[in-house]
Amino acid sequence: MKNTNNPTQHGNDNTSNTTPADNAAVRHAFKLGLDVDLHFVVTAVQCDRGTIALAQKWTRGQLIVWVRKQIQAGHQVHTVYEACGFGYTLHHLLSAAGAQSIITTPMRLSPERRRKNDRLDARELCVRLSRHLDGHEHELKPIRIPKVGEQERRELGRQRDFFLRQLRRLENHGRALRIEFEHETLPGGWAGPRKWKQLARTCSPFVRTQLEPIVTQIRQVKAQLSKLTAQIQATVAQEKLPVGLGALTLALLDGEVCDWGRFKHRKAPARYTGCCPSEHSSGGVQRFGHIDRHGNKHVRRLLVEAVWRFLKWQPQWHARVKYLPKLKHGAALKKKIAVALARQLAIDLWRWRTGRCTAAELGWSLRPAPVDQRAAAN
Repeated sequence: MKNTNNPTQHGNDNTSNTTPADNAAVRHAFKLGLDVDLHFVVTAVQCDRGTIALAQKWTRGQLIVWVRKQIQAGHQVHTVYEACGFGYTLHHLLSAAGAQSIITTPMRLSPERRRKNDRLDARELCVRLSRHLDGHEHELKPIRIPKVGEQERRELGRQRDFFLRQLRRLENHGRALRIEFEHETLPGGWAGPRKWKQLARTCSPFVRTQLEPIVTQIRQVKAQLSKLTAQIQATVAQEKLPVGLGALTLALLDGEVCDWGRFKHRKAPARYTGCCPSEHSSGGVQRFGHIDRHGNKHVRRLLVEAVWRFLKWQPQWHARVKYLPKLKHGAALKKKIAVALARQLAIDLWRWRTGRCTAAELGWSLRPAPVDQRAAAN
């Protein structure tokens, strides 16, 4: 039997059939759970506290038109969808149309069921959004939306990582080719002008012919890598940097974090790294396991690499002094301590970049800022 006591308005484009005077007094809150695809957006809609309608498949344009129409009629529209590879374009379009958009971290929406499709996911997101708006904040985990400039700066570092992987792939492909046909390998940097000039003479005509286009691609990739590296380092070129923390590493960390001021307390940057230990505790028993890796993997890798340099070049770093006795107990424990130090380094960088403390208070020694030779000459 149809419920007439709690009507909904999901499929009605004209949200009310009352008179204009009544329309001015009636305001609804629409909650939309979105499952985003490349060409379509599966949308589950709830009006106020009514029943969630069957999810519909709309194009992105149809969704924006619908949202804009409800906003113009004086209603509220709340939307949520999971972070995915489609970026923040839909979020910006929804916000421009007047909706209050949330992007949440990906999650298992219905772990107890063995059914999953776009309509069920959209409905579950709508349910969680409704609970989230009612005050149950744990139902969703909204992510911070970076500004366009922050997103572009972060992408520079990720493009550089992509070309590094391409470089390794091309070099290894050339080695595999020669191993297969000549039972010989190629040394590191074999595509360089000097090395390739010597190696080309030792390769068979067939292998040399196959390696020549790979050499061209490798040199193009290296040129793009140099260009991206210079562009990234330029963002911190005039800063005094801690010894052991290069301009490239700091610029990449700044790009991934976007804004160090986004963290309000010391635990926030520690969680963002994904270096916090997992836990399985109950009652008086407390058990910690390996790190949970629930964070930015790019930041985690950069921090661990920086820690090994800090251990060598920053002997007065307060975290190094604290863990120094444990660092002498073997390689296995040393690697675990390095991960703990990476978490501490993230906190120290947050304190330093936000002005909460100075490098001297952290036990860091700084290199002098580079001098612009052209400016000095003038």
